[in-house]
Amino acid sequence: MTQLPDAEQTTQHEGPTLHSIHDAADNEFDGAVESFDALTADDLFKRAEAGLPCWIRDTSGVRRPLPVERWMGWTASAADRFADHALLAPCTGPTLDLGCGPGRLTAALTARGVSSLGVDRSATAVAMTIRRGGKAIRQDIFDTLPDAGRWAHVLLADGNIGIGGDPLRLLCKARDLIAAGGTVITEIDPPTTALRYELVRWETDTAVSGWFPWASVGTGAITELAAAAGLHMESIDDIEGRFVARLRKY
Repeated sequence: MTQLPDAEQTTQHEGPTLHSIHDAADNEFDGAVESFDALTADDLFKRAEAGLPCWIRDTSGVRRPLPVERWMGWTASAADRFADHALLAPCTGPTLDLGCGPGRLTAALTARGVSSLGVDRSATAVAMTIRRGGKAIRQDIFDTLPDAGRWAHVLLADGNIGIGGDPLRLLCKARDLIAAGGTVITEIDPPTTALRYELVRWETDTAVSGWFPWASVGTGAITELAAAAGLHMESIDDIEGRFVARLRKY
């Protein structure tokens, strides 16, 4: 999860439900941390770089650790390093990494000689990507992006298909960014997850972000979503417990 969407942006499928729980969520969980400084994406990536823990909480109260070691890449597990390598293996042409975060994948592609560009709304994430040797721009992934219709591949790693809480909209955006014959490579949830829309927020031990819409897409839901976006499901692979779908534009 590497891009914080606008708090007011909701999915067209579940918008009323998300708005109806927003105030209740704020009231119920504002006591979860000692202070309530607004947590920004820049703050989150700075903590990740420092090796400090961060969490994500949903409105049911469940709080899970964010995979900051994987995001940074430097201290990632052997399994995550292997999965990252497999995730990038099909990227043999110009690749756009949407929600690139600290840029581990963008930089890895650049190191392989593959033309790549990271996109993230966080200035800190963009700066991290550039320091690692990758190219990146600060931009909302739903805005106009460079070379639309010319990319060979679009990456939606680390569950970024959930950005904005509307995976169909995001897949349609990705489809428009790739050329005919190009692929969208997206990391999805395991079979135990179908399709879930929710509000979540980021937390540290001293700060929280605002609630924002997110979506989780499991292996059982991606084929139908892909078809609705005009993409063909080519494969779903289980790579060290991380599920990766490859969708092609014809």
